[in-house]
Amino acid sequence: MSVSDQWTTDNAEPQTDEVTASTDAAELEQPGTDPVDDSVDTDATPEAAFSDSDDSTDTEVSDEVGDEATDELDVDAPPADPVKEFKDTLASKFGDWYVVHSYAGYENRVKANLENRTTSLNMEDFIFEAQVPMEEVTEIKNGQKKLVKRVRMPGYVLVRMDLTDESWGAVRHTPGVTGFVGNAHQPVPLSLDEVYTMLAPADLEQQAAAAAGGAGGGKPREVAVVDFEVGESVTVMEGPFETLPATISEINADTQKLKVLVSIFGRETPVELSFNQVAKI
Repeated sequence: MSVSDQWTTDNAEPQTDEVTASTDAAELEQPGTDPVDDSVDTDATPEAAFSDSDDSTDTEVSDEVGDEATDELDVDAPPADPVKEFKDTLASKFGDWYVVHSYAGYENRVKANLENRTTSLNMEDFIFEAQVPMEEVTEIKNGQKKLVKRVRMPGYVLVRMDLTDESWGAVRHTPGVTGFVGNAHQPVPLSLDEVYTMLAPADLEQQAAAAAGGAGGGKPREVAVVDFEVGESVTVMEGPFETLPATISEINADTQKLKVLVSIFGRETPVELSFNQVAKI
C-alpha cells in the first residue's frame, strides 16, 4: 500500500464516525417522536379496535331498547283511579267507623272534645280519629255568589275506633255526644262504601270520570236514566239510616246520587245516598 492510499483510508474512517454520530443525534432530536406512543400504536391490533367499536355499539343499542321499553310502559300503564285509591286508603286504616249523634251546630266542637278526651284518658290505642263530613256549596248573599263550607250531615260525627267497653264509654260520655246511631250499646260499624259516601271529596268521582274518559279516548260516559223525582218518598236500604223513610230533595244524575231528608228525633237531616241505597215506597 502506498503512502497516499494509507493517508486516504485514515482520513475516511473519522468521516464515517461523524456521519453515524450525526445521524443518531438527528434521530434523538427529531421533534414529535414518542417511542412509547409508537410502541402502543404498533401493539394495537384491528381486532381490539373492532372490539371497542362493538362495545360502544352495544351500549347505544341497550340504551335505545331501555328507552323504548320505558316509553311502552308509560303508554300502556292505565290511569290511576282516584276512587279506588281513596277506598284503599280507608280500608288500610285500623278500626271501624261508627256514627254518633251530636247537637246540630256543635259537630266540630264535639270532634275537638272527643280528641281531647281521647288524649286525657290515654285511649289513643282504641280511638283513632273523628271526622265531620263537610261539603262546599255556593251561597248568594247581597247579590254575590260565595263558595262556603258547611257540615254535610248536621248533628252527626264519624268516629274510627276499636269498640270496647272502655272506648264506648269514652265516646258516649264526651260532652255534646247524645249517643251512637243504631243499637245504643252495640252499634253496627259502617261499611266501606258507606264511609266512602260520607267522607269522599265532592269532586272525586268527577276526577275518576275524567281519568276514565282520557283512557277511553274521550268517549262520553252514558248517563243512566233517572227514575226518581224531587219530593218523592223512599226508604233507606243501607247505612246507619237503614229502614228509615226519607224524602228526595236533590237528584244528581251524573254522580248517581240523591240528597234526601231523613227525619230523626223530629228533625229533618239531609243525607247523601247512592241510587242503589234507597228504594221506592
